[in-house]
Amino acid sequence: MEKGRGATFNTQSARFSLPQRETDGDWLDAVEDIDGPVTRTRTQVTVEHPRTVITRNNSPDIGFDQSINAYRGCEHGCIYCFARPTHAYHDLSPGLDFETRLFAKPDAADLLRAELSKKNYTVMPIALGTNTDPYQPIEKDWRITRSILKLLAECRHPIFITTKSDRILRDIDLLAAMARDRLVSVAISVTTLDPVIARTLEPRAPHPLRRVEAIRQLADAGVPVYASLSPIIPAITDHEIETIVARVSAAGAREVTYIPVRLPHEVAPLFRAWLDAHYPDRAARVMTIIRELRGGRDNDPKFGSRMRGQGVWADLIRTRFVKARKRAGLGAERLTLRTDLFRPPEGAQMRLL
Repeated sequence: MEKGRGATFNTQSARFSLPQRETDGDWLDAVEDIDGPVTRTRTQVTVEHPRTVITRNNSPDIGFDQSINAYRGCEHGCIYCFARPTHAYHDLSPGLDFETRLFAKPDAADLLRAELSKKNYTVMPIALGTNTDPYQPIEKDWRITRSILKLLAECRHPIFITTKSDRILRDIDLLAAMARDRLVSVAISVTTLDPVIARTLEPRAPHPLRRVEAIRQLADAGVPVYASLSPIIPAITDHEIETIVARVSAAGAREVTYIPVRLPHEVAPLFRAWLDAHYPDRAARVMTIIRELRGGRDNDPKFGSRMRGQGVWADLIRTRFVKARKRAGLGAERLTLRTDLFRPPEGAQMRLL
C-alpha cells in the first residue's frame, strides 16, 4: 500500500493479450538489499496521437451523445473509478498503472477543429470528463482541456464538464463568457465532506471543501453548476447524503445527482482490497449491501439499473436523496444548452457562406 495512491496493488489484467506472470517470492524478500530502498512511484505521461478525438455513444441511460477525453488514466486515484478497466486495453494494470502511467493527447484541439469543420458535422453538446478527469493534476502543465475549451468558446459550441477539481477555476474567464449564451454547464463531484475518508478514497483529488468553494465561485460568476454525489458508497459515504446536498445547495449548486457505486471488471477486486486495508471492520457489510444493490453480483452492467441499482437499498438511497433535494429547494430547474449559435472554426468552408 503506497501513500498518496488509491489502489493497494498493481496486478495486470489478463482479459486481453497480456500473458500471466508470477513474481518470485524469494526475490522480493531480498529486493531492497540488492536494489536499495524502494522509491515512490512517479507519474509517467505518454503522448498519444489519435486520429480523431470525439467519442460517440448511443447508451440510453447517458445524457450525452458525444464526448472528449483529453487524457487516459487519472492521477486522482479514486479507488471506485469505473474507467480503471480501460487501462487493460493497453496491457497495463487498472490498479496503480491507471493512476501513474497516463496518456495525454496534445493534438486534441487540432483534431477537434478538423471535426467541427466538416460540412456534415451535427451540433450536439460535447461532454468533458466522462471517463477521466479533464482537470486532473497534469492539466496544470499540459493545458489540453483549456485548449479544447478555447476552441469551443470560439465556435460557440455547447459543452458539459464534469470534474472533482477546483483547477477548473483557472478557466472561469472562458466559462463565464460561454455561460452568458447558455453554452456551458459544470458538474462538480463531491463524494464526501470528510477529509479522512477522502484521503484514501480519492487520494490526489482536491480537498472536498475546495470543491464546494469551486461551486460557489462558479455560481457567483454566473456559470450553471451542479453537484454530483457519485458514487454513493453504502456504509462508507451514504450517511452524508443529506449533509452534502445541503452544503452544495447553499454554495449555489442548481441541482444534484447521484449514482450508487459501480464495480465493473477489475474495479471489484481493487475495491475489495481497499476495503480490507482501510475499513476491515465493515468490509463484509459494505460488499453485502453492494451485491444487494446489484442483483446479487458485484456489478450490474444493464442499462438503466446500472445507474440506480435495485432492491430495498436502492429504494432507500433514492428516497433519502429525493427528500434531501426537496428540502434544499432543488429539482425544479432543467437547463438546455443552445446549439443554434454554433459557427464553424475559422478557415472552415461554412464560414464563407
